[in-house]
Amino acid sequence: MLPTRTDVSRSQADILPNLVATLHPETGLPTPAAMPGVPLGPVQSAILIVVDGLGAQQLRAAKPYARFLTAQKFPTLQSVFPSTTAASLTAIMTGAWPGEHGVVGYEMRDAQHNRIVNGLTGWDERMVPETWQLREPLFEHAGRLGLRPFAVGTGKYATSGMTRAILRGATYVPADRIAERFEQAVKLAETPGALVYLYVPELDQIAHRFGVADERWLAALEDLDAEVRKLHARVGSGVGIALSADHGIVDVPDYAHVLFDQDPDLVAGIGLIGGEPRMRHLYFDAGVSPERRAATLGAWQESEGERAWVLSREEAIAAGLFGTVIPEVAPRIGDILVAARKRIAYYDSRPTDQSSRRMVGQHGSLTEDEVLVPWITLGAWAPPGRG
Repeated sequence: MLPTRTDVSRSQADILPNLVATLHPETGLPTPAAMPGVPLGPVQSAILIVVDGLGAQQLRAAKPYARFLTAQKFPTLQSVFPSTTAASLTAIMTGAWPGEHGVVGYEMRDAQHNRIVNGLTGWDERMVPETWQLREPLFEHAGRLGLRPFAVGTGKYATSGMTRAILRGATYVPADRIAERFEQAVKLAETPGALVYLYVPELDQIAHRFGVADERWLAALEDLDAEVRKLHARVGSGVGIALSADHGIVDVPDYAHVLFDQDPDLVAGIGLIGGEPRMRHLYFDAGVSPERRAATLGAWQESEGERAWVLSREEAIAAGLFGTVIPEVAPRIGDILVAARKRIAYYDSRPTDQSSRRMVGQHGSLTEDEVLVPWITLGAWAPPGRG
């Protein structure tokens, strides 16, 4: 049985439509679900901080290292599915779920060319960012309303395919150090109508290498906490600040790696393998019989059903895991989906490159550690008596 996704209307896909509405009363967008907590009143400018990998559960567990953030007694939002950066950031920036924007995982099938593509780094002439991602970035819409969208991030992302796919319409402001990014956000927010997106990838990068219990991750969280506190103190009274994340993190020890290819029944008929270790997309070769497909799905359910959610594409779509799924997106979703529910990760031991097995912190599945993200409002949106 799938986990109950309570109050799914409160998802990260509603963040940016709500922020645009605080800057321009007539957005021309569908009315989004209201965000939890303090109502977002009109402001002169807005800052959205997205901290990659800072799940609500991890933030609360690390309270001694994030005293300012945890003092806000924040509500939570839910990540879209899969709970991974490519799908989640695209949802935040378009206001759409993966079933509509088309980035359905970290790695997924490009059905037109029958290959696996990487949703973060795999953009090329056959996977054009401006068209393969199917929804207009909300920054383009905000610009037409007369707002001033800015994206503040590290320099290496300034011209990336992912930036072209989801940040079109925003002026990209490169700043490599966290403190420099926050300084830029303060300056940009002085512009009336500014909508500033500030991206913090460092915690996710550290978590992948060392895990969220590591002192280096905790030190980075402490630095972030200090920067957010200073930002809140410095901005003008007409500046609203919101902080959230794309997904949370689960630390997976190497002894919990499941080498699924070593069971022939689990890979029978499978031609392409996508997703990531905690949420696998498995794609059948063309021409595989319905009987073979059913047998492979059954083998997965029998072998892994106690420690993973195993679904067919049709079951996942019917359950609404990807939101509404449009016809162009359905072939990108695996014929079989395997989402870890225990603290395990699924690996194929056949490829020569096994470097991903060095990862400690992982994500992608449906557990609360992975899907619950914080929703913290500060500045003009700070709850009374806090901040």
